[in-house]
Amino acid sequence: MTQQLELLAPAGTPQILKSVILAGADAAYIGGNRFGARAYAKNFNDEELLWAIDFAHLHGKKVYLTVNTLLKERELEEQLYEFLLPCYEQGLDAVIVQDFGVMQFVRRNFKGLAIHASTQMTVLGTEGVRFLEKEGASRIVLGRELSLEEIAAIHQAVPVELEVFVHGALCYCYSGQCLFSSLIGGRSGNRGRCAQPCRLPYQVREKGAQLGQRQQAYPLSPRDLCAVSLLPQLAKRGVFSFKIEGRMKQAEYAAGVVSVYRKYLDRYLASGREGDTVSKEDKKKLLNFGNRSGFTEGYFGQWNGPDMITFDKPGHEKGESADRKEVDAAAKAREKLLVRGILSVKREKPVELTLEYQDCRVTVTGETAVPAAKRSVTDAELMSKLNKTGNTPFAFDTLEIELEDGLFLPMGAVNELRRQAFGRLQEQFLSGYRRKAGSPPEVRYDGNLKKYKDKTVRVTASAETKEQISVLLETPLVSEIYVDSSVFSRNDMLSGMQEVYQKAKKSEKQIYYILPFVFRNHTAVFYASILQKLNLAADGFLAKSYDALGFLLEHGIQAHQIRIDFNLNTWSAESKRAFYSLGIAGDTVPLELNRKEIRARVNLGSEMLIYGYLPLMISAQCIRRNTAACTHIPGMQELCDRYGVIFPVKNHCNECYNVIYNSRPLCLFPFVGELKGVGIRRVRLSFTVESGAQAKQILALLGHALDTGTGVEEIREGLSKEFTYGHYKRGVE
Repeated sequence: MTQQLELLAPAGTPQILKSVILAGADAAYIGGNRFGARAYAKNFNDEELLWAIDFAHLHGKKVYLTVNTLLKERELEEQLYEFLLPCYEQGLDAVIVQDFGVMQFVRRNFKGLAIHASTQMTVLGTEGVRFLEKEGASRIVLGRELSLEEIAAIHQAVPVELEVFVHGALCYCYSGQCLFSSLIGGRSGNRGRCAQPCRLPYQVREKGAQLGQRQQAYPLSPRDLCAVSLLPQLAKRGVFSFKIEGRMKQAEYAAGVVSVYRKYLDRYLASGREGDTVSKEDKKKLLNFGNRSGFTEGYFGQWNGPDMITFDKPGHEKGESADRKEVDAAAKAREKLLVRGILSVKREKPVELTLEYQDCRVTVTGETAVPAAKRSVTDAELMSKLNKTGNTPFAFDTLEIELEDGLFLPMGAVNELRRQAFGRLQEQFLSGYRRKAGSPPEVRYDGNLKKYKDKTVRVTASAETKEQISVLLETPLVSEIYVDSSVFSRNDMLSGMQEVYQKAKKSEKQIYYILPFVFRNHTAVFYASILQKLNLAADGFLAKSYDALGFLLEHGIQAHQIRIDFNLNTWSAESKRAFYSLGIAGDTVPLELNRKEIRARVNLGSEMLIYGYLPLMISAQCIRRNTAACTHIPGMQELCDRYGVIFPVKNHCNECYNVIYNSRPLCLFPFVGELKGVGIRRVRLSFTVESGAQAKQILALLGHALDTGTGVEEIREGLSKEFTYGHYKRGVE
């Protein structure tokens, strides 16, 4: 076959990088000492990054650098350029990014450097892929939750490289949509510091009764993914890069898993057949390298299910010590790069050594051989000295010695000749990868925000029930209402929205429609069929994903009708500039910024959440289905942790995903005046699990706080529950 495919391996250290490259990986992804989504991995220092790029290139492989966290203002302005510059000039092949601002920064300042959109960007549909490809991504790392059919549809629609995870740990949450570790423990997954609360025990309850069996203690802990048997199916559906997870794993794991996947990817490339069986021996090898209660083939063939969860044992297990002989033998065969050499030792001429490797050819000259006084140098001696290439990546495939009789040459001169020749050969070969960057950038926010001159603070609110909407329509304090997609069934959506819109106009309120958290291809098909009518029943839309944003722009919704939610992170002026350059109407302040960072931020045009049960996880899994049975009826469950803390869980059955909410609501009522002082002109209340009466009570409390500056104790009493300031005071590292 002529099809080109890539096996992409993790490397947390230089030794692991060497191991996976020699085990057969086509590329490796690595992290430096900043901006990577595995902050607790050992990672590479600055010198090791440059070594890694050269090592991979010498072996005909590639290196991708993870810059896949959300960057704060100072990091992007003062650190990102100097961090990337040496790697860029060394010949780095690509960066993996999560932050839309980082994407645009790299695109503008590092010409020719490929940009891979991280799975942390939660891209799940054709419109999201097309949007990011248009904005500069050369590859999209798709969400792990997609099926084979969804991947095929994306590939057919958009000519961009697709990458998928095929082996390793699975997150319970859609990647990039998890705040559990961040809000509970202060360790943000968006900053590479996830504490994995999904691996802890929880009890699932519904209406006070336990769901499932008592031994199902870990309902949020997925098994590890193993899709080695699906490589042909994935390749035929358009996947280019097959990614192995595990930058915090050891060399034995990484190299061992690579060797097995290399075997079956090569087998497919040679035959083009589907259906080749993976041997029991190779399955056992993969299990022995590490697993969580066995493996799952993930979402490629099913939407979700209990067989994907390790209910009773969340830890990572290793089996019997895997046999490394095959892996080591293959690595040894690949370790040295084979060159052709000619050494010429002739009378009255400098000794000359010529080396050839691929398209490179170098010739170096050394001392002149002299007539031998006693003993002449021999072919065997010269051959022995030249073959001592241990400190270089090279070895001789062929070496021709042209030696005239009766000459003497010091062996030190031969050693120096060898050193210079191999050094120049390496330099010449790598010179093709080197680049030069332009002048250091000036990072300035140049978005057009002059239209945002109104100094009045407007109160907006989102609703997820009809009862909440009724309260909001009756409340003069609220000027704009966000109607969640889950309020109405698909059959009643248009009529329901039209009714709400008509009532809102009588109350002189604006209505925005919130598109679903998860916006996959089937969701796009449905909304495409009703969008123009839905547009007539709303003043605008709130997008929570790149898929939803791309869909709206692609289907004729004017950018000035679109606002983006906190999920589309605008942590920096650069990220705001990137979004506002599209012409959008507004953004939402990210939930993980603290007051100091918000104060330093460009807040004109931004809305800020000041009340609500914050979403900790958005998951394709359903805890009700996994512990009891699916009813296809939207409802509420609870997760109870080992300390008795209760986390509400809502089933969004229109699109089939779960939202796990925080145990306590965010409440920033005491700081509304402070927010006004830093340029916030819209503040939002998010109603999710509250009854209509509770929503009315909270609105009254906010109104009182705005008028009188209500104190904390009064707010606590008014809410009748404990609340949290979220990250407003503490932020994340």
